[in-house]
Amino acid sequence: MEGVKMNTESKIVVAVDESKESMHALSWCLSNLVSNNSKNTLVLLYVKPPPNVYTSFDAAGYMFSSDVIAALDKYGSDLVNSVMLRAEAVIRSYGTNINVERITGSGDAKDVICSVVEKLRADTLVLGSHGYGFIKRALLGSVSDYCAKHVKCPVVIVKHTDDK
Repeated sequence: MEGVKMNTESKIVVAVDESKESMHALSWCLSNLVSNNSKNTLVLLYVKPPPNVYTSFDAAGYMFSSDVIAALDKYGSDLVNSVMLRAEAVIRSYGTNINVERITGSGDAKDVICSVVEKLRADTLVLGSHGYGFIKRALLGSVSDYCAKHVKCPVVIVKHTDDK
């Protein structure tokens, strides 16, 4: 198009988690939004649930040892690293030369995702869809629906189709 300059530098945020849907969304993004001659930055965003508040006694009145708290924190860190390693393996499998940033947030996923997208001034947000039905979505809420309504950049919600 004459008079239109295509932006070859964009920041794409992909929300990743433990699900196959998020890895499918990442694959879709690499296939459809990233080209080898662009200077895109791909931001892998993982959101941990808000930290639990531990008291010295649990609900049953037993001491909640610092060893248990440390083990739970380590499990959370290991989970983040596992998800990021899986995501980076997906990126390597595409053989693309893209700048990758890792961001880990903590809190309610929909709020953290929207906040990070705004702070980074992202050009695109890519999310996987878990495919919940109406009832589950009404009860649990939909992170992708919320983000689509609240962020200022375009949002791509990638549906995963089961291979049957």
